Amino acid sequence: MTKLRCIALDDEPLALALIKEFILKTPFLELVGTCENAIEALEIVRNEKIDLIFSDIQMNDLSGLEFGRVISGMEGTGRPLLIFTTAYDQYALQGYKVDAIDYLLKPFSYEDFVKAATKALNLRNARASASQPASNFIMFKVEYQHVKVFHDDILYIEGLKDYVKVHIKNQTKPLLSLMSLKSLEERLPDNKFMRVHRSFIINLDEVNTLGRNTLTISSHEIPVSDSYRDKLQQYFNSEL
Repeated sequence: MTKLRCIALDDEPLALALIKEFILKTPFLELVGTCENAIEALEIVRNEKIDLIFSDIQMNDLSGLEFGRVISGMEGTGRPLLIFTTAYDQYALQGYKVDAIDYLLKPFSYEDFVKAATKALNLRNARASASQPASNFIMFKVEYQHVKVFHDDILYIEGLKDYVKVHIKNQTKPLLSLMSLKSLEERLPDNKFMRVHRSFIINLDEVNTLGRNTLTISSHEIPVSDSYRDKLQQYFNSEL
């Protein structure tokens, strides 16, 4: 089952707890984190693959509308979808101006929550189908040239700040290319590659062993973080 990786943003603990409860009971949603301020949420978005954000509007440090403008200005089809949750209906029009896909007026029911989340799921699936890579290779800029690497030849990819290190079959030295791990993740087919850690993307076909907190690929041990473990385990369970 396709799952949307999501975060909840609200500076009211009770409201945040309710959204968290709704996310956890919805099968196609995966909770990555909860935040009480927009700065913290932006940090997660910059470092993790986030599909959907549930955000309050009235907050102290950075309003939900200002937060939404930052999100809508992100490049690429992989930017998160945004659903506003607020007690004030006068913000509805402004919410859509920052590309929010829905607007939940507090207090909202679980039924209303699921309808909005399903809308996000359908939209994300439509975007994924439209942007699915047709080619079976990717071009990496390495120093002053571009290097063609077939998907099947990639073992795993490691993120190093502003660079990625691409480990390739039958090559002792990985390629080093100037790009972010997140932007590369958006260009790789998600039926073949999976992020398993903040700093690692793996080729699923190349996994030799899978443990609780690590996996091995061609004798290389790769860490698996808690936020990705369930998704990875679910993939391999479906292959049994």
